[in-house]
Amino acid sequence: MNGPGFEPRFVRLRARAGAGYEQRVLRGELIGLRAQQDSDIEVFETELLNDVDTRMRSDNRPWRPVSPGSTRRPGSPGDGDYGDIGEDVKFSVVELATGELAGEALLWAVDLHNRSAHLGISLLPAFRGKHLGTDVVRVLCRYGFAVRGLHRLQVETLADNPAIIAAASHAGFMPEGTLRGSAWVDGGFADEVVLGQLASDWLKPPGGTEH
Repeated sequence: MNGPGFEPRFVRLRARAGAGYEQRVLRGELIGLRAQQDSDIEVFETELLNDVDTRMRSDNRPWRPVSPGSTRRPGSPGDGDYGDIGEDVKFSVVELATGELAGEALLWAVDLHNRSAHLGISLLPAFRGKHLGTDVVRVLCRYGFAVRGLHRLQVETLADNPAIIAAASHAGFMPEGTLRGSAWVDGGFADEVVLGQLASDWLKPPGGTEH
């Protein structure tokens, strides 16, 4: 539950997709967020970063192939095309019911002066359609607002991406506008939508009365 006095819940969970040892994770109802392991990166490189169609639609930067262990992985040190604006905080998403690696989630371009950040999630193909997205967004909000003390979180996605729009909306994000023709996707320009949530919104339950 959100609200003043809220403390993030942490649990110990065996990460089957990881190195086989228990780690502390930031827990939601369906998923946990934990630090990324080397074995996670190998899965992401295979199932996410080198999935051309999905990556073109989920990243506003041009797709390029990523070799295993490459220092050119998006956001890695030394990659001059990525991660240069603010801090990126990356998590691995773990399904609590199975302990399996389900994807990755991040706050990117964390701006400590304006106390804002952008939110992103990428679920592995086997975990899409399992209604995990809203829980991932909610736990990222908890991290951004309660742990990091941010004022604003923002989501940008293609206008024809109902999954992330629904996940963000169910987690309390409000639609703020459409960026017409702002994303180059597979040979043409596409619209993007912007959704935002403020810490003051997050602190209030659905009824609108602050705790």
